[in-house]
Amino acid sequence: MIEFIDIHKSYQVAGKSVPALHPTNLSVVQGEVFGVIGHSGAGKSTLLRLINLLERPSGGQLLIDGEDVTRLDNEGLRVLRRQIGMIFQHFNLLSSKTVADNVALPMKLAGIYSKQEIKARVAELLERVGLSDQARKYPAQLSGGQKQRVGIARALACRPKILLCDEATSALDPQTTQSVLQLLSEINRELGLTIVMITHEMDAIRRICDRVAVLDAGQVVEMGPVADVFLHPQHPTSRRFVFESENQDEQELHDDYRHVPGRILRLTFHGEATYTPLLGTVARETGVDYSILSGRIDRIKDVPYGQLTIALIGGDYDAAFKRFSAADVHVEEVR
Repeated sequence: MIEFIDIHKSYQVAGKSVPALHPTNLSVVQGEVFGVIGHSGAGKSTLLRLINLLERPSGGQLLIDGEDVTRLDNEGLRVLRRQIGMIFQHFNLLSSKTVADNVALPMKLAGIYSKQEIKARVAELLERVGLSDQARKYPAQLSGGQKQRVGIARALACRPKILLCDEATSALDPQTTQSVLQLLSEINRELGLTIVMITHEMDAIRRICDRVAVLDAGQVVEMGPVADVFLHPQHPTSRRFVFESENQDEQELHDDYRHVPGRILRLTFHGEATYTPLLGTVARETGVDYSILSGRIDRIKDVPYGQLTIALIGGDYDAAFKRFSAADVHVEEVR
């Protein structure tokens, strides 16, 4: 659906060219939720705004559904933008218009829909986002979560093929964030909509994305399925995001283990292996004793996973290591 071919973007600052995005190659498959994560200044927003050409690339090709959109004229660009909805961090609703009028605005601006079509579409969208009873209210009368749901409904007004989310949950509290992410997941699943979401929150990526690209200083430093990047991060930036999402510091954890006796392993379970009683079985079979130093069991999208850091003492360590590895568990020696 979306393909970046050596796309790059620079800005002129005080007569100098400052790169915001270095030559980038990535593709987004139709119907997937693709996440882009990075710290402030990493180039996330620039990358996102290149997709609907709110920012023009300095070079390279951008293909949307196989078409190089950088060559479009003004009329072609208007047609393209009707096919790409966008949700903003701070909602960007018009305070002087009602909820219904905010949702209807893109359709009115398109100039190709009748009043009856607009009215029916607005009612349909407000029902989808759970705000049918708020249609005549104004943005100032809504909570943050409700405002973002209006923004989602507005982004869907012209039946886009692609939905761009620019830090869509960053201004929301944790509970509201979960409900908005759930709504986006339902929209992706039920409408088959391709979603590109940028964020600095690894938890948002983990909950709804299929694949993720990690940006650092305008470069994609790691990319792949969310489970691979989240459970086995390779780049230091990726590892920082994973540890931040678990409220941990990698170096502090290693320091904490300094006085722990025995060999230390990090076990990663994925899918049904998450719920198998493996530790007790291995302890009985190999004679090792174990202590759990840290752990987490959760889900990546709809798939369960678990990560445990354990210390092994006594018994047959090599046999225990081989038994873990043979049980579809990823084993990493920490010490």
